Amino acid sequence: MNYEVLSIRYGEISLKGNNKRKFYDQLFRTVKSRLRAYPDLNFEKHFDHITIRLNGTPYEEVADALRFVFGIQMLRAGVEVEKSLEAMKAGALEIVKGEKEIQTFKISSRRKDKSFPHPSFEINDELGGYILSECEGIKVDVHHPDLEIKVEVKHHHVNLFGKAIKGAGGMPVGTSGKVMLMLSGGIDSPVAGFQLLKRGAKIEGLHFHSPPYTSDRAKQKVIDLARRLKDIGGDFKLHLVPFTNVQLAIRDKVHENYSMTVMRRVMLRIAEKWAIERYALAIATGESLGQVASQTLDSMHTINEVTNFPVLRPLISEDKVDIMAIAEKIGTYDISIRPYEDCCTIFLPKAPKTKPNREKTNYYEQALDLDALIEEAIAGIETLDLKEKESIVDDLL
Repeated sequence: MNYEVLSIRYGEISLKGNNKRKFYDQLFRTVKSRLRAYPDLNFEKHFDHITIRLNGTPYEEVADALRFVFGIQMLRAGVEVEKSLEAMKAGALEIVKGEKEIQTFKISSRRKDKSFPHPSFEINDELGGYILSECEGIKVDVHHPDLEIKVEVKHHHVNLFGKAIKGAGGMPVGTSGKVMLMLSGGIDSPVAGFQLLKRGAKIEGLHFHSPPYTSDRAKQKVIDLARRLKDIGGDFKLHLVPFTNVQLAIRDKVHENYSMTVMRRVMLRIAEKWAIERYALAIATGESLGQVASQTLDSMHTINEVTNFPVLRPLISEDKVDIMAIAEKIGTYDISIRPYEDCCTIFLPKAPKTKPNREKTNYYEQALDLDALIEEAIAGIETLDLKEKESIVDDLL
């Protein structure tokens, strides 16, 4: 089927109040940016949708490029015809014949131009009857049709939309502020980043690495994960924190059972300072309640003591299998399972505390020169600026 236009329908952002224009404008900019590789497209922004004139570009390619653009509820591919019943009938029949394995259909029409002499129910009857007469074996199903043809009668033409493609939903990236994501090389934190992007947050990644105990391949794994998040959410900054001296000091001076708790507290202190430096409004992690020793409620209570910053945990109630399913969907799973250790898995205590006590944790931390260790780590941060490329999601499809 050679569709001529693609209509982008807004989702949750249409429920916004007087500031909804900000959300519409951001989504429009994102859509145009994601489709820079298709110079023949023309874009029109309307109060309730965006129209893309395809000008010969296959609609499937355009829809694929927009599959991870948050703020889109639905994409509909259609044709444009003259304002006459005969033209509408021909267009509707073309859509039905162009779709495969259609057994049931429905016509839903709307007159934006009320001067058009045929009311909506008459358009539905005329087009539906014509298709039934021309297509053997097809039936009408007004409740669960295989194909719903939406008819929009406008002032200068009529659009008939056939193929419907579900959008990513959520909010346009960049409309909810900036979050500093603590990005490890595991499965969970990239998925947490994806969930934050879906809610409109702009994210930057903060990764702790400990050479020579962590390898260059482990570092590259995280860079590749950051590139995936960049492919989904646009330009992405990855901040690499040298963490070796912190971990060695904790290994040598802190009771082994509390070493994981102290390490996470130091990470959180560094994340807060760097979030302030980068004008982020929150810190985020990939933690899921009870998944490991540092993610029990007791551990989170003790670890969170060191910051007043909001700590977002998008995966807090998710099962591991559900997290893995999202990771596979967004293309991070195969990267995350590469067998290269990150700093959280080295010097791992045999029996980490699952119910660490705040008073004991503060006592053990007194053996460390925390200010000096934190300042040294922050001074050594290396930032990689990953820019959005023209072919955004080709390797995710």
